Amino acid sequence: MFYRIEDGHGLPHDPLKAIVSPRPIGWISTRGKDGTVNLAPYSFFNMISGQPPLVFFSSEGVKHSAELARESGEFVANLVGRDLGIQMNASSIDAPNEVNEFDYSGLAMADCEVVSAPRVAEAPASLECKVTEIFHPKDIDGHPVQALVIVGQVVGVHIADGFLTPEGFFDTVKAGNMARLGYMDFSTVDKVFAMRRPRWSERES
Repeated sequence: MFYRIEDGHGLPHDPLKAIVSPRPIGWISTRGKDGTVNLAPYSFFNMISGQPPLVFFSSEGVKHSAELARESGEFVANLVGRDLGIQMNASSIDAPNEVNEFDYSGLAMADCEVVSAPRVAEAPASLECKVTEIFHPKDIDGHPVQALVIVGQVVGVHIADGFLTPEGFFDTVKAGNMARLGYMDFSTVDKVFAMRRPRWSERES
């Protein structure tokens, strides 16, 4: 099938988010200047640069995480492991701003080293980030859309020792990195395989 976005897909549910998947989940924790703490998952999340390390999360409209990241200039991206799916989902609740989602989800807060926002103590890994820019992307007509993109530079990395292999690799299978699929579906990493990037100089004649 083929459909133009303006014509609609004619399916029971929008397939687009299922097609663009799996998407890593940024479990974003923030702290406001008044001490307010927030924790929420974002599936529009990824790493966009290695040097310097930059990650982003995108909020569909200005939500509490975006507000606190703008106010404080900081956020933490916590990794959702296989054993944290229930707590992650609980933290997605549309609670009032004064509700601490750590407490609501039964999670422990741990201090960070560089930023003031707390991290999820139970997470296999957490990235301390300083905000570098915040912007509304534009559509093909040049109009800003509702989504708000928050980009942060990673300034500190926490890794739970139990998820490092003896060779010094982060064990994504053991952590069970969780990703968002389409609809109400999620996936976790249960196996990995390697493929060496081909080199033009080594091609067969």
